[in-house]
Amino acid sequence: MNIELKTKRALVTASTGGIGFAVAKGLAQAGAAVVVNGRSERSVNDAIARLLAEVPGAAISGVAADLSTAQGVETLLAGLSAIDILVNNAGIYQPQDFFAAGDDVWNAHWQTNVMSGVRLSRALLPAMVERGWGRVVFVASESARNIPADMIHYGVSKTAQLALARGLAKRVAGSGVTVNSVLPGPTLSDGVAEMMKGEVERTGKSLEAVMRDFVLEQRPSSIIQRASSVEEVANMIVYVCSTQASATTGAALRVDGGVVDDIV
Repeated sequence: MNIELKTKRALVTASTGGIGFAVAKGLAQAGAAVVVNGRSERSVNDAIARLLAEVPGAAISGVAADLSTAQGVETLLAGLSAIDILVNNAGIYQPQDFFAAGDDVWNAHWQTNVMSGVRLSRALLPAMVERGWGRVVFVASESARNIPADMIHYGVSKTAQLALARGLAKRVAGSGVTVNSVLPGPTLSDGVAEMMKGEVERTGKSLEAVMRDFVLEQRPSSIIQRASSVEEVANMIVYVCSTQASATTGAALRVDGGVVDDIV
C-alpha cells in the first residue's frame, strides 16, 4: 500500500518525542506538510531539526504551546494555517492511588488528555467539513478499556477520548471527514523510558527487557508479550490518516499487542 499525503497538512500535538514524533515522521514520509508541537521552543526546534535530518526535504514547521490550558490551545491555533489532519496526541499520565489523587490530579488529566482535543477539534473540524475531507485521530490507550487500578484518573480520561471520537464521527457523518481513536498498549516511548529509568538502573537490564518483564507481570493477557515500538503505533495512526482509510470512522483501533482480551 502506497500512502500518499503530498497535498495534506497535518498537526500532531505533543510531537517532539515518543509516539508523537514517530507519527510526525511517518506523515512526513508520506508527503504531508507537518506541524509539530511541544511545550518549549527548544523542544520544538530540536524536533524539527531531527525530522529534517531523517526526512530530507520534508515540509516541517512547529508551534510551541502548552495544551493543558485554553490559552495554550489558542496560542497553537494562532500559529496555524489550514489543517487537513489533526492527531490529538497530547497526554499525561501519573500513577497514583485513587484515594490520594486530589482534584488537581483529575483536573490536570482532564484538561490535557480530553479538553485539548475538544478545543482543537472544535476549532479545526468545521473547515475540514467545508472542504469535504479531513482526518482526526485521538491517541488514547488500552487503559481506556482496561482501567488501571493505580491510574483510575488516567483511565477515565482515556475512556472519555473514545466517547469523544465516536461522537464527533457521528456529528460530521457524511462529510468526508473521519474521526477515530487509536489505543496503544505498553509502548517504548520516551515517557515510559523516563518512568522505568530507576528500574533499568537497579537491574542493569535494557529498557526492552524491563518492559518485557512489566508486560508479562502487569499485562499477562498480552499476546505479543512485549512492549510495542513507537513506530508500530505510528503505522496504525498514519494509515488511519490516509485516503485509503476512508471507510474507517468512529472506531477504537487497538495497537495493544492483544492486551485487551476480547475478539472485537
